[in-house]
Amino acid sequence: MDSIEKLEKLSGATVTDLHRHKIDHITIPSSRGPEFGVLRRVEDVFDCWFESGSMPYAYIHYPFENVELFENNFPGHFVAEGLDQTRGWFYTLMVLSTALFDKPAFRNLICNGLVLAEDGKKMSKRLKNYPPPSEVINDYGADALRLYIINSPVVRAEPLRFKKEGVYSVVKDVFLPWYNAYRFLVQNAKRLEIEGLPPFTPIDQSILQKSSNVLDQWINSATQSLVHFVRQEMDAYRLYTVVPYLLKFLDNLTNIYVRFNRKRLKGRTGEDDCKIALSTLYYVLLTACKSMAPFTPFFTEVLYQNLRKASKASEESIHYCSFPTVEGEVGHRIEESVNRMMTIIDLARNIRERHNKPLKAPLKEMVIVHPDADFLEDIAGKLKEYVLEELNIKSLVTCNDTLKYATLRAEPDFSALGKKLGKSMGAVAKEVKAMSTEEILAFEKVGEITIAMHALKVSDVKITREFKPPGNVKVEDMDAKGDGDVLVVLDLRVDESLYEAGVAREIVNRIQKMRKKAALEPTDLVEVFFKSLDGEETKTREMLEAQELYIREALGSLLLPSDFLPPHAVVFAEESFHGIANLSFTITLARPALVFNSDALVKLYGGNAKSARGLQAYLLTRDHHNLKAEFQLGEGTINVGCIEDVAPVDVVSGEHVFLTVGDYFTSTRVAQ
Repeated sequence: MDSIEKLEKLSGATVTDLHRHKIDHITIPSSRGPEFGVLRRVEDVFDCWFESGSMPYAYIHYPFENVELFENNFPGHFVAEGLDQTRGWFYTLMVLSTALFDKPAFRNLICNGLVLAEDGKKMSKRLKNYPPPSEVINDYGADALRLYIINSPVVRAEPLRFKKEGVYSVVKDVFLPWYNAYRFLVQNAKRLEIEGLPPFTPIDQSILQKSSNVLDQWINSATQSLVHFVRQEMDAYRLYTVVPYLLKFLDNLTNIYVRFNRKRLKGRTGEDDCKIALSTLYYVLLTACKSMAPFTPFFTEVLYQNLRKASKASEESIHYCSFPTVEGEVGHRIEESVNRMMTIIDLARNIRERHNKPLKAPLKEMVIVHPDADFLEDIAGKLKEYVLEELNIKSLVTCNDTLKYATLRAEPDFSALGKKLGKSMGAVAKEVKAMSTEEILAFEKVGEITIAMHALKVSDVKITREFKPPGNVKVEDMDAKGDGDVLVVLDLRVDESLYEAGVAREIVNRIQKMRKKAALEPTDLVEVFFKSLDGEETKTREMLEAQELYIREALGSLLLPSDFLPPHAVVFAEESFHGIANLSFTITLARPALVFNSDALVKLYGGNAKSARGLQAYLLTRDHHNLKAEFQLGEGTINVGCIEDVAPVDVVSGEHVFLTVGDYFTSTRVAQ
């Protein structure tokens, strides 16, 4: 019976309600004749899951209608439901489609587990054993909640004990680093305008693909690998693999690309190189946002609305954009080399911690041991500067002889061999432990060895590499750590020539902390002044002059003697330090201040000192940023004719006035 109209026509009764107690009395005369009696409703009712299992056909009224539509789209691409539907919907879908068409009703199944309370029990309104969803969303946002659940056992059909702290961890570990990378881009793009350069416009991607910088090459390749992986896994409906990969990518973006490229992004390696780095970061963030948009729709939309301002041809919303496609080549070698580089850095940090050698204390040398010549070439070449700077080590040596700094030892894997060998285990174990270095190397190469008439594979034997220092070095002066793939060796011996570098690093560290404490933004320009509180000021000054290049690169400006601090300078912060690398000193952070050449100004006005003082007063009232821009526009010269009763004059930067104390200090040294 497929309609009320048909039921009324055959029975002659009026039907207003299809519930059992309203239709059970209705009968229909048999079409075969009166002698066959009447037809009544069958008392047994189909399980309601039969209706759900009929969904692929019933919702388009197949086979009575839409035959072509159904046949072109069956089986469905995917169904999604909870684990508790295994015996319900999933079962009836499969049974009916198998009976009718001898095939499943769906091509892919997305099955989620159950979200339980933190105590492992079912969430209960009566027990109130879960935080209110509105509270979680108000505190951490819908995207954080969504990402927490997507990146949990639930998407693998396993139970999740919901913890509000887990949602907070997503904010802390994912969104904050991601936003910081985005903010770093925005701050340095704005810095270009502050410095009087044209507004930031990203360089064409086809040009960026040819960048000679190794980290540009790496992040571009990693971005293409990300797009390829996400498309591949989403096409296969493996949601549980996508988010961990995306999160690892974001972690690499913030902790490798942005961290190691700070100098370039801040413009300290030249304007052109800065624009290449900023453009690369821009496109990587844009691609990451598009890739993450299905998972974090609100956060990515906020970032996209600002990113799109730098690009003329962009969609109104990120959700109007096409999903990224792979463009350009994937550099597997450079990705593998950078991954190994990070392993090297982690291993070296571990050695430092083990021997209480903080990163601020420079070390003389490190040795990287690995048999892969291509990897050693990358580490000793284009990746070398990043390793040395990150670990504060002066030199790096590579070695492809894995036995120069290590001894090999073989141990039987008792858990793997115990049941297999039985009583023979003792004899085999004895011979395995007695294997020579040559035998172990041959075993590693072939992958199999016969001992006491038993064939052993690589998985049956544990091969360990133990550090062996060179014969002329004490055990306590050198240490190493490996991960089974690469071995890192550090020379821990104290070298007095490294003391100055350590002092410079300590001073820079204190200055950076002062900036943070004073709530200064990275784009805020400051000048840093140093005053020694020790008796031997000359020795300290010589030491800092020797480390001037490192200090200037780290701070973006010179470390100036406190004697040069002008009385009209605006001081942001001042702090004294004692016992830092056996030194005591005072650091002052001040806004960039003008320095006047009084004699030149008086000469400019024909010996009229009063007019010269009037010019100084006028220039000190000017906004420093605008004044600098005006000098740049006039190619180092501005005309001042607004002072009452004083003739107009041309003021030359570097002759009559210096725009910063640093400029003046540099000029005095050149003159000397």
